[in-house]
Amino acid sequence: MTTQQHDAQHHADHADHVDFANPALAVTVGDACVNHASHGYIHDKDAYLRRMRRIEGQTRGLAKMIEEEQYCIDILTQVSAVTKALQSVALGLLNEHLSHCVVNAVREGGAEAELKLTEAQQAIARLMRS
Repeated sequence: MTTQQHDAQHHADHADHVDFANPALAVTVGDACVNHASHGYIHDKDAYLRRMRRIEGQTRGLAKMIEEEQYCIDILTQVSAVTKALQSVALGLLNEHLSHCVVNAVREGGAEAELKLTEAQQAIARLMRS
Protein backbone atom coordinates (compact mmCIF):
# COMPACT_ATOMS: atom_id res chain seq x y z
CA MET A 1 0.00 0.00 0.00
CA THR A 2 1.44 3.40 -0.97
CA THR A 3 1.60 6.30 1.47
CA GLN A 4 -1.17 8.06 -0.44
CA GLN A 5 -3.37 4.96 -0.28
CA HIS A 6 -2.64 4.61 3.45
CA ASP A 7 -3.51 8.27 4.06
CA ALA A 8 -6.72 7.96 2.04
CA GLN A 9 -7.72 4.80 3.93
CA HIS A 10 -6.83 6.43 7.26
CA HIS A 11 -8.99 9.42 6.35
CA ALA A 12 -11.90 7.19 5.36
CA ASP A 13 -11.59 5.11 8.54
CA HIS A 14 -11.76 8.16 10.79
CA ALA A 15 -14.05 10.52 8.91
CA ASP A 16 -16.68 10.31 11.64
CA HIS A 17 -14.36 11.17 14.55
CA VAL A 18 -14.55 14.90 15.16
CA ASP A 19 -12.45 16.60 17.81
CA PHE A 20 -15.08 18.23 19.99
CA ALA A 21 -12.53 19.10 22.68
CA ASN A 22 -11.57 22.13 20.61
CA PRO A 23 -14.60 23.15 18.53
CA ALA A 24 -12.78 26.24 17.24
CA LEU A 25 -10.51 23.94 15.25
CA ALA A 26 -13.28 21.65 14.00
CA VAL A 27 -10.60 19.18 12.98
CA THR A 28 -11.34 15.59 12.18
CA VAL A 29 -9.10 13.72 14.62
CA GLY A 30 -8.16 11.06 12.08
CA ASP A 31 -6.86 13.77 9.77
CA ALA A 32 -4.32 15.12 12.25
CA CYS A 33 -1.22 15.98 10.23
CA VAL A 34 -2.37 13.97 7.23
CA ASN A 35 -4.57 16.63 5.66
CA HIS A 36 -2.55 19.79 5.01
CA ALA A 37 -5.39 21.96 6.29
CA SER A 38 -4.99 20.41 9.71
CA HIS A 39 -1.23 20.78 10.29
CA GLY A 40 -0.70 22.48 13.62
CA TYR A 41 1.38 25.31 12.17
CA ILE A 42 -1.16 26.33 9.49
CA HIS A 43 -2.57 29.18 11.58
CA ASP A 44 0.98 30.66 11.74
CA LYS A 45 2.02 29.70 8.20
CA ASP A 46 2.61 33.30 7.09
CA ALA A 47 4.76 34.03 10.13
CA TYR A 48 6.83 30.88 9.51
CA LEU A 49 7.27 31.85 5.87
CA ARG A 50 8.42 35.37 6.86
CA ARG A 51 10.92 33.89 9.30
CA MET A 52 12.23 31.47 6.68
CA ARG A 53 12.62 34.28 4.13
CA ARG A 54 14.54 36.30 6.71
CA ILE A 55 16.81 33.31 7.36
CA GLU A 56 17.26 32.86 3.62
CA GLY A 57 18.39 36.47 3.39
CA GLN A 58 20.79 36.00 6.30
CA THR A 59 22.24 32.94 4.56
CA ARG A 60 22.77 34.89 1.33
CA GLY A 61 24.43 37.57 3.44
CA LEU A 62 26.82 34.95 4.81
CA ALA A 63 27.81 33.91 1.29
CA LYS A 64 28.41 37.56 0.42
CA MET A 65 30.56 38.01 3.53
CA ILE A 66 32.72 35.08 2.43
CA GLU A 67 32.91 36.39 -1.15
CA GLU A 68 34.04 39.75 0.25
CA GLU A 69 36.56 38.01 2.52
CA GLN A 70 35.12 39.45 5.71
CA TYR A 71 36.72 38.81 9.10
CA CYS A 72 36.28 35.20 10.32
CA ILE A 73 34.71 36.14 13.65
CA ASP A 74 32.13 38.36 11.95
CA ILE A 75 31.13 35.45 9.69
CA LEU A 76 30.97 33.06 12.64
CA THR A 77 28.77 35.54 14.51
CA GLN A 78 26.34 35.57 11.60
CA VAL A 79 26.45 31.76 11.32
CA SER A 80 25.48 31.62 14.99
CA ALA A 81 22.57 34.01 14.36
CA VAL A 82 21.27 31.90 11.44
CA THR A 83 21.64 28.72 13.49
CA LYS A 84 19.70 30.26 16.39
CA ALA A 85 16.96 31.46 14.02
CA LEU A 86 16.59 27.96 12.50
CA GLN A 87 16.48 26.42 15.97
CA SER A 88 13.72 28.84 16.92
CA VAL A 89 11.67 27.81 13.87
CA ALA A 90 12.29 24.13 14.65
CA LEU A 91 11.16 24.53 18.26
CA GLY A 92 8.03 26.38 17.16
CA LEU A 93 7.16 23.66 14.67
CA LEU A 94 7.85 20.97 17.27
CA ASN A 95 5.57 22.73 19.74
CA GLU A 96 2.81 22.98 17.10
CA HIS A 97 3.26 19.29 16.26
CA LEU A 98 3.07 18.20 19.89
CA SER A 99 0.09 20.38 20.79
CA HIS A 100 -1.90 19.51 17.69
CA CYS A 101 -0.86 16.38 15.79
CA VAL A 102 0.35 14.33 18.76
CA VAL A 103 -2.48 15.38 21.08
CA ASN A 104 -5.09 14.50 18.46
CA ALA A 105 -3.44 11.15 17.72
CA VAL A 106 -3.26 10.30 21.44
CA ARG A 107 -6.95 11.14 21.83
CA GLU A 108 -7.65 8.75 18.97
CA GLY A 109 -5.36 6.07 20.41
CA GLY A 110 -4.04 2.95 18.76
CA ALA A 111 -1.19 2.65 16.31
CA GLU A 112 -1.52 6.26 15.12
CA ALA A 113 -0.84 7.52 18.65
CA GLU A 114 2.25 5.34 18.98
CA LEU A 115 3.48 6.47 15.56
CA LYS A 116 3.06 10.17 16.39
CA LEU A 117 4.78 9.75 19.77
CA THR A 118 7.69 7.91 18.15
CA GLU A 119 7.98 10.59 15.46
CA ALA A 120 8.03 13.30 18.13
CA GLN A 121 10.69 11.47 20.15
CA GLN A 122 12.85 11.09 17.06
CA ALA A 123 12.40 14.75 16.12
CA ILE A 124 13.41 15.83 19.61
CA ALA A 125 16.47 13.58 19.46
CA ARG A 126 17.48 15.12 16.09
CA LEU A 127 17.07 18.62 17.48
CA MET A 128 19.18 17.75 20.52
CA ARG A 129 21.99 16.52 18.26
CA SER A 130 21.96 19.64 16.09
